[in-house]
Amino acid sequence: MARIAALALPALVVLAAEPLYVLVDTAVVGHLGRVPLAAVAVGGTIMSVGVWFGTLMAYGTTGRAARRFGAGDRPAAIAEGVQASWLALLTGVLLAALIQVIAAPLTRALAADPTTADAAAGWLRIAVLGAPGLLLAAAGNGWMRGVQDTRRPLYFVLGANLLSAVLCPLLVYPAGLGLTGSAIANVVAQSVSGGLFLWAVIRERTALRPRIRIIAGQLVAGRDLLIRGGAFQACWLSATAVAARFGVAAVGAHQIALQLWFFAALALDAVAIAAQSLVGAALGGGDAAAARDVARRVTVVGLVAGTVFAVVAAAGAGVVPGFFTDDPAVHAQAAIVWPWFVGLLPCAGIVFALDGVLIGAGDVAFMRTMTLIAAAFGFLPAIWLAYALDLGLGGVWAGLALFMLVRLGLILHRWRSARWAVLGATR
Repeated sequence: MARIAALALPALVVLAAEPLYVLVDTAVVGHLGRVPLAAVAVGGTIMSVGVWFGTLMAYGTTGRAARRFGAGDRPAAIAEGVQASWLALLTGVLLAALIQVIAAPLTRALAADPTTADAAAGWLRIAVLGAPGLLLAAAGNGWMRGVQDTRRPLYFVLGANLLSAVLCPLLVYPAGLGLTGSAIANVVAQSVSGGLFLWAVIRERTALRPRIRIIAGQLVAGRDLLIRGGAFQACWLSATAVAARFGVAAVGAHQIALQLWFFAALALDAVAIAAQSLVGAALGGGDAAAARDVARRVTVVGLVAGTVFAVVAAAGAGVVPGFFTDDPAVHAQAAIVWPWFVGLLPCAGIVFALDGVLIGAGDVAFMRTMTLIAAAFGFLPAIWLAYALDLGLGGVWAGLALFMLVRLGLILHRWRSARWAVLGATR
């Protein structure tokens, strides 16, 4: 348990650093006026695609590096980081170049107001120059977690975000750059962070040339995680679309609960990251019993953490929605959602922890299939049925509950079968 905590707590801080910086950036830009704030919201939504790619890259690299590390081959684990860094750099440069061309059409599609769209496009063209650094940091987080080094990523990410949090208000106000200053601060933070992770991998004194075979293996894992992530996105978008059909108050309450759900998922993901590292290392070292023991322990930790979140959420049922709005109608709708939200948190703790176990084991093909099954035969039919039968917001969250329960059943079956526990430096 101590080893799980030693890996999970620094990972939690790293996971929380970016959302906290976004809040600071939003607060700074918000004082410029309504249009700049809306522009950052639109541009930030598009930039979140880069963050999503980074998460996939980090998770895909952690399990592969951890297996090599567990097998006693640290240079091979670092080699995974080198190749992930090449992939990150190439993807980041392509993304930055692509956005220069399509920024205006994208922002116009998301923003009805032409002034907001133009401002968002200008912000985005600058901010996306940080994409190579953003993805290099993700790749660096991945291989460092794989070799169970969570201290340096903590320093790198916190240092870069602290620099940007100081730089952003200075560039926006005293320097008089306004919205452009916010974008530059983003680029500086991401480039500094990416540069620190790149410096760390170079210092390992391993071969730096691209190796297509390793990159191809990482792309396969990334493909399965990408499909899995796409299934999640389809579910969240569908849920919001259906909630909106039940009225403004319903979609407002749904948004509050969903953002709190994402926050809980972020915190619980720290346990999953610890599982990725420890399970990958155990399987790489040929110790299936240790991998199963880690899986059992992180499942218990996930259940306890999810239950603690549930108790806190239940205690705040009459208070927390008021932090977001004073609207009584939204509060009434939130009261409908809240029992579902609270009840699902312990289940989520188990599922997210075992997600980390399977990612660490490299069992991403099963995770892809499991998520597609839960989405196609659980969540999506349930919420559209809720719309057809006018079941309201409770029906939407019943669909989310079905999605989680299907995933729970499938992942527990996989865990008990031990088919995920494939030994060796590679799966």
